[in-house]
Amino acid sequence: MLFQDRTEAGRTLAAELMDYADRHDVLVLALPRGGVPVAFEVAQALRAPLDIFLVRKLGVPGHPEFAMGAIATGGVRILNEDVVRSLRIPEDVIEAVAERESAELERRARAYRSDRPACAVRGQTVLLVDDGLATGSSMRAAVAGLRQRCPERIVVAVPVASPEVCAEFRHVADESVCARTPEPFYAVGQWYTDFTQTTDAEVRDLLARAASDRAVA
Repeated sequence: MLFQDRTEAGRTLAAELMDYADRHDVLVLALPRGGVPVAFEVAQALRAPLDIFLVRKLGVPGHPEFAMGAIATGGVRILNEDVVRSLRIPEDVIEAVAERESAELERRARAYRSDRPACAVRGQTVLLVDDGLATGSSMRAAVAGLRQRCPERIVVAVPVASPEVCAEFRHVADESVCARTPEPFYAVGQWYTDFTQTTDAEVRDLLARAASDRAVA
């Protein structure tokens, strides 16, 4: 059941999405950083353009991997009210975390795209790709942010997810495609042999390679 790495996971996911191949209205958007190597393989297999959609998890202070919400491009903020309430996280703490993550979101936008403009989303069928879904906070923020740009259709696509969260996204997005939905599901990384963090340099390289391939084609 384990993927060797995000490249293998992307190829496995691409096989589930071949109905979207060779269509002029399809765009693949990756959630950096981990979603980019997965989405690169999907875009290559479908012969579709690749871009990124920036989203940042709002981690609980002291436990940054535990999400209390997320922010996305376009000023979208989604909070996990159950987490905020149960941990009694005050508003000023939430604001401080959101401000810090907003700055990082802007830094990544500059670092990843350089002078390349964002792909047009309006009227497109968008495949929104990450390396997996656990709580889904970041993906929910991404879907909400993407809706503001008026795509025709949003398809959430991941190699692995918990069965419950994958099912939830059928109501959040227009379609949810999860290549594998193992149980029990504790964390995305447990389903990869190599879950090394994707670097900024790798993100830039993959985006540049995808753009170059499209220009040649």
